[in-house]
Amino acid sequence: MLVELHCHSTCSDGALSPVEVAARAAARGVALFALTDHDTCAGSAAAVVPGAEVVRAVEISCDDGAGTVHVLAYDAGGAWDLLEARLADVRIARRNRLTVMAARLRMRGIVVDVGPLLARADGRAVGRPDLARLMVEAGVVGSVKEAFSRHLYDRGPVDVPHQTLSLVDVLALGRAAGARMSLAHPHLYGARAEPLLRRHRGEGLEGVEACYGPYDAGERRRWRALAAALDLVVTGGSDFHAPGDPEPGVELSAAEGARLSAWLGRAA
Repeated sequence: MLVELHCHSTCSDGALSPVEVAARAAARGVALFALTDHDTCAGSAAAVVPGAEVVRAVEISCDDGAGTVHVLAYDAGGAWDLLEARLADVRIARRNRLTVMAARLRMRGIVVDVGPLLARADGRAVGRPDLARLMVEAGVVGSVKEAFSRHLYDRGPVDVPHQTLSLVDVLALGRAAGARMSLAHPHLYGARAEPLLRRHRGEGLEGVEACYGPYDAGERRRWRALAAALDLVVTGGSDFHAPGDPEPGVELSAAEGARLSAWLGRAA
């Protein structure tokens, strides 16, 4: 079963529109699809894959006390508006963050006007990549990479910490909204991943992205084994952001696909 449950569009930090991302998934024959932009579902209505089951979803950044954790939340037919309302607050915080970062750039003699970007953002989640692209357009840096390496890097003189939700709060919010939740790209958490999944499984973190786009066969076996040991649902996605990334669509076994579809309240 070919699924795509982790990909991004221009509604957050992706390079293609929701329609274009969905078209790439359709071209690969994806049977189960979700657009998972950061902290927003603004592109969900437009991201339609003909012939596929389409799930409204979002990738949420949160903190477990030891660092940032990314949770993929999928709408399984509950009170999704509860989650949407809280994400609206997160997006406001993102906008304020960009405004402060632009002010810090001015203090360094770099003038970038974020006003037009924020005006046209609407329900889109904005972030440092947007500011970096504005810096390139303004000619103050030669590339997005240079913008980050010289100015926007984590805990640098321009960076402003995210006002992130705690992992416990996100899981509680997801449960209240009837969402199904999976840990994204588990390799990023190193030795934290397994205890994190063990600790929070009973709080709604019932899935793990064992079939992440860039993983080789050995890495997928490793996370599938952990999913089996903890009785977690195997989820999968490419984490597609732009052409050149792994294309939308990862392969699950028939048994994994059937369990995933049932977990999401969808037809197998």
